[in-house]
Amino acid sequence: MSQNKKRKTPVFITGIGTEVGKTVASAIVTEALEADYFKPIQAGDLAHSDTDKVKSMITNSKSVFHKNSYALQTPMSPHAAAKIDGVEIRLKDIKLPNTKNHLVIEGAGGLLVPINNSETILDIIPNEALVIVVSRHYLGSINHSLMTLQILKDKGFRPVILFNGNEHPTTESIIAEMSECEILGRIDNEPYFDQNVIKEYADLFKEKLKKLL
Repeated sequence: MSQNKKRKTPVFITGIGTEVGKTVASAIVTEALEADYFKPIQAGDLAHSDTDKVKSMITNSKSVFHKNSYALQTPMSPHAAAKIDGVEIRLKDIKLPNTKNHLVIEGAGGLLVPINNSETILDIIPNEALVIVVSRHYLGSINHSLMTLQILKDKGFRPVILFNGNEHPTTESIIAEMSECEILGRIDNEPYFDQNVIKEYADLFKEKLKKLL
């Protein structure tokens, strides 16, 4: 991915799998930092994309929402969705938007989701990024969380954990202890996420995010 030394540290939001809350987390972090937002690859749901969802939850006037590098029609793994659309996702064509603001980048699925026959979401992450891993409790989530965190550490990143959903102390404590990763906080299992709820979490995480950056 194209780099720019003058950029502020980007924040990459990934998850331990699908449907763990990456988009809500992205909205919270975007609001907290008044950052720009970028979803490099959108697969499916183009009429109400993740960019649209994040934009609808933000209240600050500073954030800019950048166009996807790839907007694919089918809700599948990016490599498969691209094949259906008759295109090939090329890493060199996924360029960071030109901004001097903080940039929140939302991945698709988990780290090892393929974008083509040889590269994955992991390859999209800028080397200097702060990587936030969204972890949600389910049977198998400890394994998925620890594998995700270890892969990132092996690649030289210093990931932080953001728990999402109902609290599960034994799961969360063992993930924190075994990964030795910092905890950003938790997003509770709220009945809904509107602008007010997003703003409350943004205010809650703002200072810690600034320290991490």
